[in-house]
Amino acid sequence: MTSGINEYAKGEGAGVTVAKDQRRRERSPKKSSRRRSREFAVQGLYQWQLAGKDPVMIAAELAESEDFEKSDIGYFRTLLNGAVSNAAGLEAEIAPFLDRPFRELSPVERGILLLGGYELLREAEVPYRVIINEAVELAKLFGGTDGHKFVNGVLDKLAARLREMEVRARSADSDGRKDS
Repeated sequence: MTSGINEYAKGEGAGVTVAKDQRRRERSPKKSSRRRSREFAVQGLYQWQLAGKDPVMIAAELAESEDFEKSDIGYFRTLLNGAVSNAAGLEAEIAPFLDRPFRELSPVERGILLLGGYELLREAEVPYRVIINEAVELAKLFGGTDGHKFVNGVLDKLAARLREMEVRARSADSDGRKDS
């Protein structure tokens, strides 16, 4: 079974192709179970946006995918269900940092921003820089040519708002190293 993103993207012009996906997967080093969870969650969010399917059905379909068992299945379900159930609130949090309305973004960018926004908001044990880096990697894998730059900029601003203390502490640490 091919990924939902690839099945839908062929007809939607979202810039994702099976060949591009395959080449990147072949070049990439061994993926962590959480990275795989995020990849499957983005595919699920893509299907949810385009087909309006129930997240439980999407999760069941994705569970049949190759390498799904190598993902952190609990984390995948947390991400997919959390991003879907909090989508309206996440869109409101993300919207001030966009240069166009949320609905005008590609479904891939919307899915990655919902996923990253959910993690920033609800997964406090994951450092914000890890969340942003993972989202950038997802955008490189599934998104358009410069989508990763857009995702990086938006999530960086969102992190400064949602994780102000953590971002400030990181910035203070960086400033201290520059002065040394």
